[in-house]
Amino acid sequence: MSMLDEQREKKTFTPPLPDVVLNLTEKSLGLKCTNLFRPLNSYINRVYELLGVDDEQLIIKFYRPGRWSKEALQEEHRFLLELKEKEMPVIAPLALVNGETLGEYENFLFAIFPKFGGRSNDEFNDDQWLELGRLLARVHTVGERFKGTSRPVMLPAETTRKQQQFLLGSDLIPKEMVADFVEVTDQMIEETSPLFEGAEMIHIHGDCHFSNILQRPGESLTLIDFDDMVLGTPAQDLWMLLPDVAENCFVEIDLFLEGYETFRPFDRRTIGLIEPLRAMRYVHYMAWCAYQAIEDGNVQVMENFGSREYWRSEIDDLRDLLASIRKNASKNTSFGGNCA
Repeated sequence: MSMLDEQREKKTFTPPLPDVVLNLTEKSLGLKCTNLFRPLNSYINRVYELLGVDDEQLIIKFYRPGRWSKEALQEEHRFLLELKEKEMPVIAPLALVNGETLGEYENFLFAIFPKFGGRSNDEFNDDQWLELGRLLARVHTVGERFKGTSRPVMLPAETTRKQQQFLLGSDLIPKEMVADFVEVTDQMIEETSPLFEGAEMIHIHGDCHFSNILQRPGESLTLIDFDDMVLGTPAQDLWMLLPDVAENCFVEIDLFLEGYETFRPFDRRTIGLIEPLRAMRYVHYMAWCAYQAIEDGNVQVMENFGSREYWRSEIDDLRDLLASIRKNASKNTSFGGNCA
């Protein structure tokens, strides 16, 4: 039976009704709520805004069943609480009346957070690049000491291989393109894996792009959404912030590293891992979209996902990325290529 057939037999991800959610929140936090119940956009989870009678602005998140283990979510929460204890600008879950941060209701796991408003900025000025460097260095100082074993290890032979196998088992790739997909992803995994040998691996945010950084007037930048927290190289938390490929972002990288190295050393050789990390992200994003297609029947962020044109474009892009990785790796065998 294919994953698609299996999913059709599963119950749709439908959290409890509004009155149940309100009562659950009141019981979990020991407070009273108003009737405010506002669904918020979330591609994976189910998220709602609530309001306490004393104006406590709350967000309750129901995690998609089967996406993360209970242990992985507890690990994320523990990391957030450690960051908050170190006075870092993150949004940590609230303690429930039982002292835990992760609640259970029927087959759902949930957490409640304080609401935090702000706007994302897709273009950073020089001062903000310095601030981003300082912020992520402080996060990584906690990440290098953090103890946990339930989060994925972001390496080609680990996460990318699992994502490749998930996609191959999904029946979403047209049969005539499977061989091409296997060929390019196998080559990418096999050729990039040695480039990570010896690279520092610590607990990091893992999905650090501009939409996960909020700005409010007169306040420091705030890092949100640690759902994809992983054990990986610190360079992973840099590259998705860059406006272009690394070779066109020397100014941004230099500013970031200047801020970062105020608190923590950065192995500049790992800048050469950016293109391998980008290729890994391609496969990760395909798998992320496939999860949506399998679980919800559609992909909200991409209309043409699953079409022949989509898969041909993705396979061709991966081939181009692999050619770039090979070119850079030939210049320097340490951590994938040149450094800034």
